[in-house]
Amino acid sequence: MRSIKKIHKAVSSPIADLITYRALPTNTIDHIDPFLFLNHHGYQKYPENNNGLPFGPHPHRGFETVTFILKGDLIHKDSTGWQSVIKAGGVQWMTAGKGLIHAEISSEEFKRNGGELELLQLWVNLPAKHKMTEPNYRGLQKEDIPEVNIDNGKVSLAAVSGNWENTKAAFQPLNDIQLATLHFDKGGKYSVEIPAKRNIFFYVIKGKLLVNGKEAKIHNLVEFENDSESMEIEALEESILLLGHAIPFNEPIVAQGPFVMNSQQEIQQAFLDYQNGVFGNWNG
Repeated sequence: MRSIKKIHKAVSSPIADLITYRALPTNTIDHIDPFLFLNHHGYQKYPENNNGLPFGPHPHRGFETVTFILKGDLIHKDSTGWQSVIKAGGVQWMTAGKGLIHAEISSEEFKRNGGELELLQLWVNLPAKHKMTEPNYRGLQKEDIPEVNIDNGKVSLAAVSGNWENTKAAFQPLNDIQLATLHFDKGGKYSVEIPAKRNIFFYVIKGKLLVNGKEAKIHNLVEFENDSESMEIEALEESILLLGHAIPFNEPIVAQGPFVMNSQQEIQQAFLDYQNGVFGNWNG
């Protein structure tokens, strides 16, 4: 079985009135190449007549955002003209590439009526050859994401990207990034072989799991060695897991604010381009 290097705790990092736990980066781990950043927003219940999510228009360049809507909804708008409303169980995948401006806000219905809210946003790096690719966006609802039942229905795997259990996932990104969310009933088990050269991303959204003999619970990010292939997971209680894996890019990472590039010079150029309107105009 693949060895566990360390289990990291996400840190509380609220944004306005939004409960937020940042799992990556923290003071114990910077990134798991090519996975750069993970914010876990919620779980919380918003009252009626709330302000919704606080993510007004802001720029990005050089990476991709993958947003999992677990509870509530999310409106995406950006400077290229894409717009969507994704509801609970849906996922949106945005390739910032050479740059765009986007906003992620709650629907008017949610702001008026309130309700449950829980989201994950994961940043996935782009290799140098794709840093300046054309921006792209795709938002899918729960019913558009293939589900695989495992262990007699005790485990449900939503195949988000790549290929899982001989099932083609909903997204086929530019790079070989495999992502899935797994819902476990208590006692549910899942075994998977992941080549040792691939880095694993393992974040417990809810509950408590036993993975390769060690216990991991809500808000835990498990860091693995690259020494074996097999992973065995058992749910000690009802649980939800974000599981991913990818071959590391092994390239320099220079991140500053909303930009992730390979050099400080490229970061400076990103700020200049944004200020000069290269990222498009915001017509929110």
